[in-house]
Amino acid sequence: MSENNPLRPGAHESVAWNFKLLAHHELQGFGGMGEGLSIQIAKDGRRILWLAHESAPKNFTALDVTDPRKPRVVVQTDLPQSHMRSNSLEVVGDTMVVAYQVQKVGLQPAGFEIFDVSVPEQPKSIAFVDRSGPHSRGVHQLWFADGEYVHMAAGAPDFEASHPLDDQFYQIFDIRNPSKPAEVGRWWLPGTRKSDAAPPPVRHQKPLYDMGFRAHNTNVYPQRPDRCYLGYIDGGMFIMDISDKSRPKPIAHWDNSPPYHGFTHTILPLFERNLLVMTDESVVDNADDWPKLIWILDAREETKPIPISTCPLPQREAFAGRGGRFGAHNIHENVPLPTSWQSDQIVIGTFFNGGLRAYDISNAYQPREIGVFVPPAPPLAPTGAIQLNDVFVDERGIVYTVDRHVGGVYILEMDF
Repeated sequence: MSENNPLRPGAHESVAWNFKLLAHHELQGFGGMGEGLSIQIAKDGRRILWLAHESAPKNFTALDVTDPRKPRVVVQTDLPQSHMRSNSLEVVGDTMVVAYQVQKVGLQPAGFEIFDVSVPEQPKSIAFVDRSGPHSRGVHQLWFADGEYVHMAAGAPDFEASHPLDDQFYQIFDIRNPSKPAEVGRWWLPGTRKSDAAPPPVRHQKPLYDMGFRAHNTNVYPQRPDRCYLGYIDGGMFIMDISDKSRPKPIAHWDNSPPYHGFTHTILPLFERNLLVMTDESVVDNADDWPKLIWILDAREETKPIPISTCPLPQREAFAGRGGRFGAHNIHENVPLPTSWQSDQIVIGTFFNGGLRAYDISNAYQPREIGVFVPPAPPLAPTGAIQLNDVFVDERGIVYTVDRHVGGVYILEMDF
């Protein structure tokens, strides 16, 4: 550890405070991982962690984590094209849905695919939904938790954005018949479609930070199945009324940018506490878009969420020079499935080269850090530092976090 600060490692040092590393798996040399982490309990009792890859050549990997100290690859699949990625996936029972996004508009295939994973070693395609088109890059993120509907951030063949960065919007698909998925609803920020009557939104002023007015996470929970908690990148966060899925409509909006630098990513509702947890993603190297934070909002008045605190972030100088991105990204989202850990007191999130961080938010006005895990830079890391990208915690309290470039998956125990 660094002499000056035990929580400020050098690029090749590690920090573990209240997290214990159980295992590290580089996934057979294909350790660049996206935002898809989901647990399946197979028919024979095995616990299978499904992981989406950040980029080609691999599509998804299944890892047997029944014994979290001895993870083992069950299957690893290839993408059909080098210009695509499967950044996001979710599993419910024996059904898995995988998002496909391409590097440029017009390329194929782009959309999402439904798989039967009842035999994890032999995933079988049930259906592919094409969302490619002359102005579409396909599906970036999806949410599939009830076994019936896929909520997603995606382009579409019939949607031309008013600005090329605004090409993803909120879409809902009914997959109750998984062989015949059907779009049932969509919503976009007014002015982001070329034919809209509303004027286009005002771009963020610094070109470096104009990341687009487009959808990202699309979270829906059984406590409020008539709501979608929607991150809209440079458009802030929306609470959507989806009681009529054919006509989603916003009922609340909060945006912190400007003066901050946009890229609203995830909104996690904590229903019993009337709170929202919101993350902004760091997307620029060397912390040039600092600070990217985890925000706590008071949601007692649903139509008027109010920020009341942020989770403490290390000083920019501690990590900005280590290489790659530094700042918030995603959090454990309390996915409403039996295989997911649930907490409205602790938030666990990834911070790229700042590693994995845990916060006690029992006092929502004064969140405090209670755990840190920063592994050393993986061999061949292109930025020279770890870039922890996503996190999922299973119902046993086992933590899975992944590196964006080469490091694969790290499996941890919580000690708090």
